[in-house]
Amino acid sequence: MAKKEVVNPALLKKSGVKKKVKVAAAGEEVKKPRAKKIIEPVEAESLPVNVEEDKSLKPDRYFEAVGRRKTSVARVRLFTKAGDFMVNNKPYGTYFPTLDLQKIAEDALQKMKLFGRFRVSVKVSGGGIHSQAEAVRHGLARCLVKFNADFRKRLKRAGFMRRDPRMKERKKFGLKKARKAPQWAKR
Repeated sequence: MAKKEVVNPALLKKSGVKKKVKVAAAGEEVKKPRAKKIIEPVEAESLPVNVEEDKSLKPDRYFEAVGRRKTSVARVRLFTKAGDFMVNNKPYGTYFPTLDLQKIAEDALQKMKLFGRFRVSVKVSGGGIHSQAEAVRHGLARCLVKFNADFRKRLKRAGFMRRDPRMKERKKFGLKKARKAPQWAKR
């Protein structure tokens, strides 16, 4: 049976000992701690591509913002290189099926006449499809302001910078919905 030696923590600080010592019973061996693996440095010549020179390995520069509407939350990334508009890894035309929803989602870019000049990546969740489109618009407007602070005035005047606070009211007890009461009978 292995016995553990109990050491007073105050004595450890004074003596400079950092670990507790295990004492083996008669006839037992004390286990030694494992040796750590030594990782050898990789030579620069063995790397396949020189990282400093290859621009494709650098991540693209982007501006990120969060847009919200009701219970929808959209995380929008606006990349500085031109590209496509993706929502949840789908083209936005596929994700938002109607032209009205597509127009709402791209409104901030269209207002600044920048549609097609950026690559947009959006992760959106919660709420309904209309609410998600408005959350994307809000996030895009915030991204554009981070990109260029001069855009703020025009986007604010258009109403894209404001987080629409209207949400569904909670249901109250004794009522059928938030305010709808059950049918009242006089007799």
